[in-house]
Amino acid sequence: MQGEGFETFSVRTRPKVLAIHLELLQYPILSDKIRERMREKLFSSGIVDVATFQHEVREKAIRSQKRERLDDPLSQESEELWQRRLSRISDILTEFYFAINFTHLDFLRIVEEVLAKKSSSDANVYVSINPEIAPWKMLFVQAKQIESSSSTRKHAMRHHLREIIVVLTKGMLSDQLNFVAIAKDHFSIRDLESVYRRRLGRGKIGGKAGGMMLAKAILHRPDPDDPVDFREIVAIPESWFLGSDVLYDFFEANNLGDTVNLKYTPYEEMVEDFPEVRQRFLDARIPEPYRNRLTEILDQVGDSPMIVRSSSLLEDNFGVAFAGKYDSYFCPNQGTPEQNLIDLTEAIKKVYASLLSPDALAYRQQKGLIDYDERMAVLIQKVQGQRFGDRHFPVVAGVGFSYNPFQWSPRIDRNAGFLRIVVGMGTRAVDRLPNDYAQMVALSHPTLRPVKSTEEVIQYSQKQMDVIDLERNALATLPVREAIGQDFPFLKHIGSIDTGGELHPVLIRGPGTIKGDVVVTYEGLLKNRRFIAVMRGMLAKLARHYGRPVDIEFTVEIKPGSELDFRIVLLQCRQQSRRLNEENFEIPEDIAKKDILLISRRMVSSGRIRGVRYVVYVDPEDYKNLSDGSIKVRMSRLIGKLNSQITDGAFILVGPGRWGSSNLDLGLPVSYGEIFNARALVEIALPYGDAAPEASYGTHFFQDLVESNIYPIPIYPGEKGAFFNYHFFRSCPNVLSRFGAAELERHLKVIDIRQVTGGKVIEVIMNTREEKAIGFLTDPVHDPVDDDGPLRRRITAEHNRIKMQG
Repeated sequence: MQGEGFETFSVRTRPKVLAIHLELLQYPILSDKIRERMREKLFSSGIVDVATFQHEVREKAIRSQKRERLDDPLSQESEELWQRRLSRISDILTEFYFAINFTHLDFLRIVEEVLAKKSSSDANVYVSINPEIAPWKMLFVQAKQIESSSSTRKHAMRHHLREIIVVLTKGMLSDQLNFVAIAKDHFSIRDLESVYRRRLGRGKIGGKAGGMMLAKAILHRPDPDDPVDFREIVAIPESWFLGSDVLYDFFEANNLGDTVNLKYTPYEEMVEDFPEVRQRFLDARIPEPYRNRLTEILDQVGDSPMIVRSSSLLEDNFGVAFAGKYDSYFCPNQGTPEQNLIDLTEAIKKVYASLLSPDALAYRQQKGLIDYDERMAVLIQKVQGQRFGDRHFPVVAGVGFSYNPFQWSPRIDRNAGFLRIVVGMGTRAVDRLPNDYAQMVALSHPTLRPVKSTEEVIQYSQKQMDVIDLERNALATLPVREAIGQDFPFLKHIGSIDTGGELHPVLIRGPGTIKGDVVVTYEGLLKNRRFIAVMRGMLAKLARHYGRPVDIEFTVEIKPGSELDFRIVLLQCRQQSRRLNEENFEIPEDIAKKDILLISRRMVSSGRIRGVRYVVYVDPEDYKNLSDGSIKVRMSRLIGKLNSQITDGAFILVGPGRWGSSNLDLGLPVSYGEIFNARALVEIALPYGDAAPEASYGTHFFQDLVESNIYPIPIYPGEKGAFFNYHFFRSCPNVLSRFGAAELERHLKVIDIRQVTGGKVIEVIMNTREEKAIGFLTDPVHDPVDDDGPLRRRITAEHNRIKMQG
């Protein structure tokens, strides 16, 4: 016999013995049978023979009598009590020697064997376990036994199985009741076990990871309305999960607990202090037990590129998307094992630091969630795609919406869905691109473009793509024509050939093809009825089971062959952001010409903005001629201050190009935290054509606007039907000094509309059906409903806060 006496458990053995003992307590009827099988295994394995075991039981029983101060055991203890003592010592000794000589998995197998021998009439044995307090390993064993049992038993135990799934879902994924209500009907115990086996730490895996797992479970459950068997065509990436509790261990190990106080500081202080806070995170160290597990993951992954993604508890939740608020980082994984581990841990620390980014904290403040104990889990995944030479990338990646957020033609059915797709990494589908364009697809009419001429199709096609450069071990941005030539194996599905202003389909590749430049048009893909049916069906099914519109992130894996054969890899699923007010308001016909300030005829949303008193205005011509980039950055920060100061009446932002652009030449680089109180972003296209019609739609920036009921209004002066009243905006006095910010008044203007018009305000009416938005001066209307303005936003924020507490 091997091991130590059970009277003095060592620190090493105590947890193993205790774990078995606690699990056996959950089987008050079957525990005797389970221990009997454990003893049989001890005997048959040669660890101890029956006689030796019985002798030790007797010796230890006598010693226990002495500890209980029995001076004359033969007379002081009846035979009945003596036998009970022997039985209990035998049980303890069985548990002890089994724990130190076998694995916990061996114990679970014995439990399964015993349960398997029970007849359906003994199904009530399961009910004796309280899932809320039982060890999770035991719940997995029991749930798998129920799922694999006869249909009669499974039906009888369906409620208990559901309770187990709810307990495990709340413990490992999310305790948000809206999520759990859907998950309990779709998760199998094997879905949850796949999370359990790949989880580091004990905490929840967060909203992004949970949403991905739930979407897969929904799609993989067959439905009569499914256009295909989604089990054969939809997958998720190979994934690992750092539980939310790992963040606490990271904080404690590196004395970072004080950094969470940053969320209670003013926005300007957040911006000022964040670089130092971020550096403290980067200088910290991931605790050693987790580093060891990360090394194991790297061994499993090999040289496949990886991505480290945020998955906080609030992220992708019902009512708040947190789209793009937290960071993700690619790890090309092409270095030495030591370097790959450094890159992986650095990426995790950067994701943790993004929890305290000013933009994320401002978003939480605006949504009424700043007091929530936000915890960051981390999702580690293999990067989707294929290797093409020294580059790795997916053929197609993008975002999809079950409800089309923009209707550029009356023919479009909003409920059929919408895609925004790119070639290469999906980063270019979710970010506002500097002078580049993703493809917008209305799934009701997939070949109906928001542009009208071949010239515009070419002009507004994707020019750059993101790839993993395997040779350089880095994420890289390349011209499309450099990464994809006429010999690209899937060109016929995603490209056309430009022969000097005319586009031709790719019928063959290699020698004999039409000479010209490759243009990304997705002609073959979007004309494929099966692809469109799959995307529509997938979005519709998810929305139906979520009970609300959803948006997803995905990649398309195209398989070799003459016909289009593909697989969809689902990366993310969450509730789609929706405006409070999407009604098509009728545009009055009697607006005086002198009162019209702006007219847009492109990319028109539906809605109405009333009572606008202030305009924050940046003149397009002045901005175009401004060569000092530091002034442009200072203007953006100043707009952030105005965003928090203009409380006496609604305001809109009017300026050049693209608000929120990362390219200073194209527009002011404002963040969400600097604009969330605005009612509209009026974007005036500069003469050199900086923006495409689809500049924002489908991006994280666009989702921020939708959630906050901010309308993007692009204006192309000189285009037929468009109008911008330069004279009015340029001639109005500047009241910037009223807000204590006069230092940039040469370049940035605040206009008090009431002051310059004798009490009037601006109203903006947007009508998608007419493809027209008009902003004009009018008398103020005291409407208690407040349309979609600040009052409604405050109510929505409070509603979201209550839902999160629920």
